[in-house]
Amino acid sequence: MLQIQDNMEILSNTTSQFPTFLLTGIPGAESVHAWISIPFCCLYAIALSGNSMILLVSITQQTLHEPMYYFLSMLSAADLGLTVSTMSTTLGILWFDAREIRLDTCIAQMFFLHGFTIIESGVLVAMALDRYVAICDPLRYTTSLTNSRIVQIGLLMITRTVVLIMPLLLLLKPLNFCRANILSHSYCYHPDVIELACSDTRANSIWGLIALMLTTGVDTPCIVLTYILIIRSVLSIASSEEQKKVFSTCVSHIGAVAIFYIPWMSLSLVHRYGRSAPKVVHSVMANIYLLLPPVLNPSICSVKTKQIRKAILSLLLMK
Repeated sequence: MLQIQDNMEILSNTTSQFPTFLLTGIPGAESVHAWISIPFCCLYAIALSGNSMILLVSITQQTLHEPMYYFLSMLSAADLGLTVSTMSTTLGILWFDAREIRLDTCIAQMFFLHGFTIIESGVLVAMALDRYVAICDPLRYTTSLTNSRIVQIGLLMITRTVVLIMPLLLLLKPLNFCRANILSHSYCYHPDVIELACSDTRANSIWGLIALMLTTGVDTPCIVLTYILIIRSVLSIASSEEQKKVFSTCVSHIGAVAIFYIPWMSLSLVHRYGRSAPKVVHSVMANIYLLLPPVLNPSICSVKTKQIRKAILSLLLMK
């Protein structure tokens, strides 16, 4: 009898290669998850309807078939992907306390979550280059950003995403995980998952660092350099009125860059250096990172881009 108990104890302490993870909603507020789901549903509805509207007008309105609006529609598609890829697990926790998620499902969610994040980062770089060509070399705008070149840029973004994400996720499969597989967020986030592994994760960390360097480490300097060149070119314009007009065309893109990179970098810093921070901080940062760009981008684009605003009104009024 004692031997059987010892064997059961050994089995209970073993690690699993294909575990079930437990997602986390809002720590300390489990009793009011149903009420918290109301603002979440409103934010998801705003994100879905706003980005769908941008995509719809970009496709149906002939006046928006230009490079700037093609990139804007790519941004909306990436935001929709981010929203849809995590909405089911977040609302599942808030509504039904459905916290369990298998490793394979977790990996699939990470593919779309991190994939659309990298795509959105690439789109923001493309939008910065679009503004650079339009402002600094307007005579070559139509010849530089042709439809075929925009398609090539889109394919390059997708290729980069797959090349960086697939090895990152495949390296998760051989890992063993401890029994207490409680994640910090309402969705699977790669740094969060590998923290729970009992086996060696050096390869995962190294490839994760490489992926980060080839995305944020490349995209952020490209955007900063592009705007330095834009500012230098604009300041050479004699009229302050012309300077204001030119800068106003960049406001929506700068806003999109800020609301995307600041939450993303903040979440990364919290995971790397804020392990002693309360769990609710991790949860709040994770939800801000996911919801802020999809919710605010359509509003920023609609308010600051006259053509988008007119196209949406025209579609709504059926004119």
